[in-house]
Amino acid sequence: MSNLSDTQRQQIQELADLYPHARSAVMPALHLVQANAAGSYLSRETLREVADCLQVPPMMVLEIATFYSLFNSKPIGRYHLQLCTNIACMLRGAERLKAHLEQQLEIKSGETSADGLFTLSSVECLGACEQAPMLQLNEEYRGYLDEQQLDRLISNAREEQAKSR
Repeated sequence: MSNLSDTQRQQIQELADLYPHARSAVMPALHLVQANAAGSYLSRETLREVADCLQVPPMMVLEIATFYSLFNSKPIGRYHLQLCTNIACMLRGAERLKAHLEQQLEIKSGETSADGLFTLSSVECLGACEQAPMLQLNEEYRGYLDEQQLDRLISNAREEQAKSR
């Protein structure tokens, strides 16, 4: 059974056609597939299928998917909190914020909450040092953080989830 739909295969081919070499479409193809994947992650089989569509070595796709923190290799929660732990954020309290999030969510970095709502990840750099300490909440950057702001983020996410039920 295929993890990719015919529509996704067609979209991957359209992406490949935009570049002189199909390998240049690996990242856009992975973004496309992950955005439509249950659990927002890329399984090994899905990576092989993307490689097949682009006619590139599966190892190339695997290397790209595992190098970048924006690609997930396991299911994640509805809210993915990616806390920057690079030097600027670390110097401005990222470790303290990480401990606070772990306590509030009752998980460790790299885990998903029991209700499937939150996944906490520590990432090397989000490229926004001027906003340190910062995190990425799904696709949105949040900077200049403290514990109270994190508590509001978590509370707002829980309220949003409750309303959508």
